[in-house]
Amino acid sequence: MTDLFTLDAETRTDLGKGASRRLRHANKVPAIIYGLGQEPVSITLAHNKVWRAQQEEAFYSHVLNINVDGKAVEVLIKDMQRHPHKELVMHMDFLRVDKNKAVHTNVPVHFINEENASKAGATLAHHVTEIAISCLPANLPEFIEVDLADIQVGQTLHLSDVKFPEGVTSDELAKGESHDQAVVTANAPKGKADDEEGEAEAEEAAE
Repeated sequence: MTDLFTLDAETRTDLGKGASRRLRHANKVPAIIYGLGQEPVSITLAHNKVWRAQQEEAFYSHVLNINVDGKAVEVLIKDMQRHPHKELVMHMDFLRVDKNKAVHTNVPVHFINEENASKAGATLAHHVTEIAISCLPANLPEFIEVDLADIQVGQTLHLSDVKFPEGVTSDELAKGESHDQAVVTANAPKGKADDEEGEAEAEEAAE
């Protein structure tokens, strides 16, 4: 897995759509590295290595090492363009990172113990698949875990209910309580909810 986080690259000076097309025909991926107040650098990567790495979820939320002409650069993926029909990565954007400066990125959410909610008769509604976070590169998690072991039917867990790893904060929560987004809801089964609503209406009519 560690090897997937290291990519070898070469700088390129032949730019433009025609040049990119030629690179793809040669099984190369055109890309760019930018950030940290430095000049952007156009590079090429081996497509087979990129294609293998991009199939791993951790690849998108991990600090990568790109060896550009033998010099290592630490980066995060900021954008990736894929061909709509072919197994082809068209272009990639990388953002330089500094180990002493916080990074802002999105990491995937992993929901665990979902079977507990199912046993209780709840139908889970996932409101997010990833969460925007800030942390130092060394603290960057591959995913955020949301434990549903104790969720109750009718309950909604928000960002404030999520246990973030040490050194990791939510970008949305940092904006204030009004940004406490819903993460997952344990809905009552539709039939059960309708029955309860009908019972309530019957009781009100009887009164």
